[in-house]
Amino acid sequence: MRIKVTLISQEKINLPKSYNHILQGFIYRHILDPILRKLLHNRGFIYEKRKFKFFTFSRLLGRFNSLKDEFEFIPPVELIISSPKNEILQSLVEGFFKKEEILLDKNRVFIESISLMPRINFDKEAIIKMLSPVTVYSTLQKSDGSKKTYYYSPFEEEFNKMIRENLRKKYEANFLEKPDDFDFEISPFKVKPQDEKIIIYDKKSKSQSKPTVIKAWMGLYKLKGEPNLIQLSYDCGLGSKNSLGFGCWDVVECKER
Repeated sequence: MRIKVTLISQEKINLPKSYNHILQGFIYRHILDPILRKLLHNRGFIYEKRKFKFFTFSRLLGRFNSLKDEFEFIPPVELIISSPKNEILQSLVEGFFKKEEILLDKNRVFIESISLMPRINFDKEAIIKMLSPVTVYSTLQKSDGSKKTYYYSPFEEEFNKMIRENLRKKYEANFLEKPDDFDFEISPFKVKPQDEKIIIYDKKSKSQSKPTVIKAWMGLYKLKGEPNLIQLSYDCGLGSKNSLGFGCWDVVECKER
């Protein structure tokens, strides 16, 4: 399930260059059901040692100016939010409609419309474009015992393997069963060096003393695999950190069943 939220404002909307944490907080605050909100924020859906929040979202879509330290968006702007759990989006829509005026960071915005996007009947191949950058990584131990996070490029073999394994775990966590045939591949279709994005996830908390630097990629990709797996990746996002605003995608070209 996927919704498109259109935001308007009487003034331009100014946000820092890395605004993922602002959109994430914006979504959490407007999930109306307090039990569901707390579950998603604190725990999510657990599979083995992993916790999945089962939602993802796009960057803000619309016209903007890139200033020195921030983006200046020219309303209206759109935000795509996607989840395989219908109850998440239903509670979010109810929360949005409860308020006439909403704060997005320091900007006063209004909901112009919320639309349910039509379901796509995927076949076994699709060309997609990232609406928010996709990221996968490994945590490595250095010789001195300290840990280092390594983010994979779409041109490395591990990129496909790790996205595939991540999607397998999401499938089992969501459906509580193993897939009969796990056939899924992702490969770069039109990805340029400038599609690499460095995101500063600046969430202030007691457990996080400094911002997290995340490397991720925009661009066009080719997906091949079972239609139900492509559908799941569409609903919950590709790769890691989906609920932080990574891995949301849309279709450029696909044959529908």
